[in-house]
Amino acid sequence: MTTSTTDPYVEFDGRPATGEDLRIPAFAGYGHFTAMQVRDRGVRGLALHLERLDSANRELFGSPLDGERVRGLVAHALDGAGTADASVRVHAYLPPGGADTVTMVTVREPVRADGTPRSLMSVPYARAVPHIKRPGEFAQTYYGRQARRAGFDDALLTSPGGMVTEGAITNIGFWDGTSVVWPDAPALTGTTMALLESGLARAGRPCLRRGVTIEGVGVYRAAFVSNSQGVAPVHRIDDTAFEVDEALMRLLGRVYEDAPYEPLPAPRTGA
Repeated sequence: MTTSTTDPYVEFDGRPATGEDLRIPAFAGYGHFTAMQVRDRGVRGLALHLERLDSANRELFGSPLDGERVRGLVAHALDGAGTADASVRVHAYLPPGGADTVTMVTVREPVRADGTPRSLMSVPYARAVPHIKRPGEFAQTYYGRQARRAGFDDALLTSPGGMVTEGAITNIGFWDGTSVVWPDAPALTGTTMALLESGLARAGRPCLRRGVTIEGVGVYRAAFVSNSQGVAPVHRIDDTAFEVDEALMRLLGRVYEDAPYEPLPAPRTGA
């Protein structure tokens, strides 16, 4: 999985961002977001992204975030950036003293998981309020950097007692030879995770929830991570090595690719 470093194109509520707009995330960063990959103006799991935004907005700010409006804002930002393929984030903030949610859309170049096996270093950290996806996660960034300094690709978060919860920016799944096992622990339900779960159920391979300890990961035959960029195998967690199960990865890839792209509004005339 990769990270784009290209400066994003940014809009606030359907207009190009100003310096004053950017003061909101810089100095009043209490908010939430969702991240999606757009291809040909379509998004896998778009309805799940919109549901996430609306649910989080109601919880944090006590008001809904209209899905149709968000669809329009994303489409408008794509028009402004002049692209149909992109990495898009939709952020929602409540400015100091404001009564209405401000919606920020960022557009960057598209990225995709390249299938390279990942190595993860376990760290003693579990996110508070993990079902809300929000910006500015200091500890996840800190531990991710520590993991890379130690020669790993990223961090694997664990709660007290060594219970595996999620990756720093991913969900993690395990394969017991028959079923995908998601850690039964507080974590963000990623959109790709949800698409895999529903697709596997349709394929006759329902997933399980089970407590997974860092000491016990070796009982599983394989592991993988997922986020909006796709799915990648895991070949090492701390000192525990995993074989890449090619049959599992083909199954996960097929299930993910079968998830349809949900369309965004068509480009504006002349856009």
